[in-house]
Amino acid sequence: MKRVLIAGVSGAIGAALAEAILAEYPDSRVVGLCRDPGRAPETLHHSDRVTLVPWDASDSGSLASVTDALESVFPAREGIDTVVYAAGLLHSDTVFPEKRLEDLSANAMTQAFAVNVTGFGLLVQALIPWLRHKELKRIAAISAKVGSITDNRLGGWYAYRSSKAALNMLVRGLSVELPRRCKPVACVALHPGTTESALSEPFRQSLAQLKVHTPCQTAENLLKVIGDVTDDDNGRFLSWEGSELPW
Repeated sequence: MKRVLIAGVSGAIGAALAEAILAEYPDSRVVGLCRDPGRAPETLHHSDRVTLVPWDASDSGSLASVTDALESVFPAREGIDTVVYAAGLLHSDTVFPEKRLEDLSANAMTQAFAVNVTGFGLLVQALIPWLRHKELKRIAAISAKVGSITDNRLGGWYAYRSSKAALNMLVRGLSVELPRRCKPVACVALHPGTTESALSEPFRQSLAQLKVHTPCQTAENLLKVIGDVTDDDNGRFLSWEGSELPW
């Protein structure tokens, strides 16, 4: 991994992944996208191998400045070898996972889909010029096991589950088209496991019986999975330990 782009780099998983890549791959450079670069860890601000770029997953207009900044770090002719989409929305000041149908709102669905799905699709669309080189490209979308339709036995969390299921479908669709245009490529969805983060904080008590990883552990797990992915894995839904999950 020499030329890496991470979307959502100010979040717990995105930041930990960036730090892990810098540590494990001394010749790597990372472009990190996030709404507010000021919220990214100091280690990333102080690294001369990291470029932080403002980007809002819910604002397609922000992609023009992203591609301009990207060209100055990784010219399109050189390309990118790894893209990780770690942006995600489970809750906010106005959105919280639904416990019953009556809690569902159009606002929650709109916000969840904008960040969890649409942002990923439009970002990959903008990155096509950087994905045409002849090396293997790895594109990993951080999904969630609760986005598995087959695995859904508890219900609830309508906006989040639906948006992650849609993200998985987007990954599958891209896995069909991208090999025709950007071969060799591996586009995969990844379940990171339960991670200590602002996203999981409100559910600490209910997560007590689950295995919860620190962001560093999650980054280590995901980095191994991403590093082992080949074009034969294109279109798969993988868990943090490498097993395949049902769609």
